Amino acid sequence: MILFFGTVAPVDVNVNLGLCAVMRNKGGMTKTEFRPRRSCLYMPGANTRALEKAKTLPADVVIFDLEDAVAPSVKEEAREQVAEAVKAGGYGPREVIIRINGLDTDWASDDLKMVKAVKPDGVLVPKVSRAQDIDGAAGIGVPVWAMIETPLAILNISAIAAAPNLSAMVMGTNDLAKDMQAKLRPGREAFVTALSMTVMAARTHGKIVIDGVFNAISDDAGLASECEQGREFGFDGKTVIHPDQLDAANRIFAPSRSALADARATIAALADAIAEREDEAD
Repeated sequence: MILFFGTVAPVDVNVNLGLCAVMRNKGGMTKTEFRPRRSCLYMPGANTRALEKAKTLPADVVIFDLEDAVAPSVKEEAREQVAEAVKAGGYGPREVIIRINGLDTDWASDDLKMVKAVKPDGVLVPKVSRAQDIDGAAGIGVPVWAMIETPLAILNISAIAAAPNLSAMVMGTNDLAKDMQAKLRPGREAFVTALSMTVMAARTHGKIVIDGVFNAISDDAGLASECEQGREFGFDGKTVIHPDQLDAANRIFAPSRSALADARATIAALADAIAEREDEAD
């Protein structure tokens, strides 16, 4: 029996991934699971209460931030607190990612040593503009995620997505807007090309791809609209900056029940066809 869990990405992508998984395992029935990444919540590494609260929040992914959310004067303290939180565990099914400081900063080396020691579910590297920018994070024993937040990253997006050490890409639309000298307005017209190119590169090379944050915490309608747009573009989920934004991301990036039923039926039918062919071969 093949089990299919379809909340990682928009439904058509899940169906394709599920079918490919079955076809790759013709020699035997394989349980195939897909981890949901509808909502990815940034939590400041210097805030111990936030790190503890993350254990109770309905986020698919929690990103413990050592970069933008942490002042230079408390970088070392934040690193220690994040290390203790990850070692202590208690985050249940949530994927725990640590965003380190830029690899060109004085803090990066110690950040990477800590990540290697505590083994979170992944490390998020900021300011990745070329494929080789993630080389410094390779070999630490955890999946590497990359922040896509510079114009040069967009121009190099196919090469970045093709990097064998890379697992996921996360849009950093605020920094991208700053470097482009563009305005983040409803509809994100200035960023449609960058967003679409990143999704296409991710799909081409089989990588996870997460949309950028929505800054207006109290604008529920605006958040919902941007989540809908992100899903239409093909993103697997959305980064959020406040727990109040989790519900919209989880709801909008989840497939409908009917879509899930259709996907399960398709996979079951293919599994039956494979089993029938194997019986005939015997």
